[in-house]
Amino acid sequence: MSSLANERVAYFNGRVVPESDVLIPFRDRGFLAGDAAFDTARSFGHKIFRLKEHLDRLYRSLRYLKIDPGLSPKEMSAITEDVFARNTHLLDKDDDYWVSQRISRGVPADDLTVSSDARPTVIVECKPLPLKQRATLFRDGIEVVVPSVRRAAPDMLSPRAKTHNYLNLTMGDLEARERNPKGWAILLDADGNIAEGTGSNFFMVRDGIVMTPQSRYVLPGVSRAVTLELAAKLKIPHQERDIDLYDAYTADEAFLTSTSLCICPVRSINGRAVAETAIPGPVTRQLIDAYAGLVGMDFVGQYLRRIER
Repeated sequence: MSSLANERVAYFNGRVVPESDVLIPFRDRGFLAGDAAFDTARSFGHKIFRLKEHLDRLYRSLRYLKIDPGLSPKEMSAITEDVFARNTHLLDKDDDYWVSQRISRGVPADDLTVSSDARPTVIVECKPLPLKQRATLFRDGIEVVVPSVRRAAPDMLSPRAKTHNYLNLTMGDLEARERNPKGWAILLDADGNIAEGTGSNFFMVRDGIVMTPQSRYVLPGVSRAVTLELAAKLKIPHQERDIDLYDAYTADEAFLTSTSLCICPVRSINGRAVAETAIPGPVTRQLIDAYAGLVGMDFVGQYLRRIER
């Protein structure tokens, strides 16, 4: 098909087709049971960032779920780059994409039983980043809400696998939005320490030390890893440790990392202002500037420009 289609295209089980032609059977286990893995990278200036790291994590998730996608990481990388290239002409110069790989166990002969006879469903797709919807987060800071819903414990289902089963996080999001329409849910783990939110990792700063929850209790984000790398390069002390609400409430600074946001400052936690510093705080600002330098563009400006539109 033409690489200059007027509709975004996606890879679907061996073919590149218009997104509207991607039709998943209702007996697919990804739909019936959330029995699927995925990963999502983003582009900066129409170039995908750290695709290898995202695919490495995807294939770890697939091994954990015992799903064979029928494609090697090298083949998945080539397909992802091809789908992305076929869709870039639909982007404005100052826009960028999420690009995702989604693999379910497929449709087994007996949909009541997990079996190996199913052919996996494999999708690679692009979606524009929600720049306008999230622009004010960089101006005002994120209002974190900690719901009563706890993150699933790692001895139940490992949060390190990026699966389609997001109900645990979704229920936390619903509660947070009921309490604060602008709220961004960050769940506690089973022990009462800060864990993570939907697609986001939590960081705080106290006495110049950058802290983030232990990776055993969260999905270790690629943006989280980049932030820790940058902290090391900048010689900013940093550590993975348990962080309870006392720690969070008494932080000097706090911020979230995610694929789309990269690094975004936190304004408040359960209505309590984070310190009395400017947004972002000085350490957060250092890391944002270093992140922007690494990816070669002012991603904060990319968001803030949407407020004026």
